[in-house]
Amino acid sequence: MTEPPAPSAARLPIVGWLGGWPISIVSLALGLAALLVFRRGLPHVGWIVGYLLLLWLLFVLITELRSPLLERGQRLVLTAADYTIQTLYHNLLLFVLPAYYAAATLDSPNVAFPAAVAAGALVTAIDPLYRWLVHPRPWLNHALLGFSIFAALNVALPLVGVRPILALEGGAVLSALALAPAFRRGGAGWLRAHARALGAAVLAIGLVWAGRILVPPAPLFLARAVVARAVTEMQPVEPVEGGVLSAATVMEWGELAAYTAVYAPAGVRQAIGHVWWRDHERVAYVALPTPVQGGRRRGFRTYSRYTDLQPPIAGHYRVDVITASGQLIGRLRFTVIP
Repeated sequence: MTEPPAPSAARLPIVGWLGGWPISIVSLALGLAALLVFRRGLPHVGWIVGYLLLLWLLFVLITELRSPLLERGQRLVLTAADYTIQTLYHNLLLFVLPAYYAAATLDSPNVAFPAAVAAGALVTAIDPLYRWLVHPRPWLNHALLGFSIFAALNVALPLVGVRPILALEGGAVLSALALAPAFRRGGAGWLRAHARALGAAVLAIGLVWAGRILVPPAPLFLARAVVARAVTEMQPVEPVEGGVLSAATVMEWGELAAYTAVYAPAGVRQAIGHVWWRDHERVAYVALPTPVQGGRRRGFRTYSRYTDLQPPIAGHYRVDVITASGQLIGRLRFTVIP
């Protein structure tokens, strides 16, 4: 006499009901609570590391125990674990989203990354969408895990003094290595799985370096930017708050000064530069002599001057504030009218 099959999650009414909008609402509420904590006194590296460790440990356990649990009919345990992992995805992505939003420049390519983080947070918040899109596709679930770890580490590592470009590359390597359990699928041993993860890490280094302009250097961001006549004692002189000035005024001044204040977490030292553009044409690059030093509430104040004022002066100007590796921190725009 054979035992009756264990009821699956789809056959349990209470599980089916919880797996719809109620669990989505709870997940969204928890994510918004994490977002509130972030905005009220963060970034706090401890929260990010805690989420990361819990998410990765659950991923390893479920990857290793999924088949034995299915053989024993423990589908409810797997369902609960999958919901927990989904909620951790959502909270982690929502937790780091404000840092990426603050660091992104909305009229530049790096806005794509916070958009991807927001999309991941949204998909993991809406349970029916997650079950339809992610859950049936292991490769997409693993990609979401790697992306979540990378997005979190790219914020967390600068909070402990790591330069943004090193955090970017280090986050890519650690994200690839964290997927080693996923490479064991199909009966592969741990040695082969780690070799595959190491190969993925090498590939990730190259991909991240090539696409670094698409990732904002979070948690750095531009706290203030203004064009002025000059800068004296690290204060702008006659700042142009409206962003519009006349060519006659510029000629009278004899130069333009771009004043910028860059926020960075305590312990970070980051070399930056100003790239001057006029009507989409690059006209100057100034490597600022003093690197940004983190920990200042109103940002580390810097400035550069543009003195090559040859006619025509009028045009649309912008000054890109970039890291030494080329990541865009922020952008100052202003217009000189005839």
